[in-house]
Amino acid sequence: MAATLMSVGMAPSVADAGQQPGQAGRQQPGQRPQPGEQAEPNRARAPRLAPLRRREAAGPCPYVKILYDAARYVELTGDRVAAANVAFTGEIEGLVSDCSYQNDDPIRVETRVLFNLGRGPQAQGDARTYRYWIAVTERNRAILAKEYFDLPVDFDGAQTTSVTQDQTILIPRAEATTSGDHFEILVGFDVTPQMAEFNRSGSRFRVNAGTAPAASPAATPPAQ
Repeated sequence: MAATLMSVGMAPSVADAGQQPGQAGRQQPGQRPQPGEQAEPNRARAPRLAPLRRREAAGPCPYVKILYDAARYVELTGDRVAAANVAFTGEIEGLVSDCSYQNDDPIRVETRVLFNLGRGPQAQGDARTYRYWIAVTERNRAILAKEYFDLPVDFDGAQTTSVTQDQTILIPRAEATTSGDHFEILVGFDVTPQMAEFNRSGSRFRVNAGTAPAASPAATPPAQ
């Protein structure tokens, strides 16, 4: 049975991702392949997500993934899709999670999200407040709860930066037999319909679109 009441409680913690030690743990497969995407020269030096502390759970954890259509944020000016028209950009680079629950306790899900953010040639100013959301759904069914969060970023003169943000999600259960895999947790940027269509088409720009040539638009990725 589904939870009769959905309460998503969040406890944010923002940090410089470049200072996070360790390697990613329990990476969740959320994004579809992006054919035609060019490898970035500094990919090997990209920040990594520190693993979360492992917790005890009486059953499986909810599925946690990045929604493909909202995985990237690309502001475009003018009437043409071109690197010269890019303003602020963002990409959800990684996501790790773990959960805990016993008896009829709520499911407590800990998440850590890595954001790569950039300023293109049309970006105005040195700071930008991005917005993203976390949604809890019955698996393959309706959204039970969705909450939006502000992510203020100060580039401090740089073209790119990376930050992580931790959130705690509490999912009440209707009964003790309701397991975590009954639920799915999705993460994405708050994007416009035009941005979502740009992402859906497989087209993209690197986060550092203002300092390097943009990747060529990719072919439309296969449907999930």
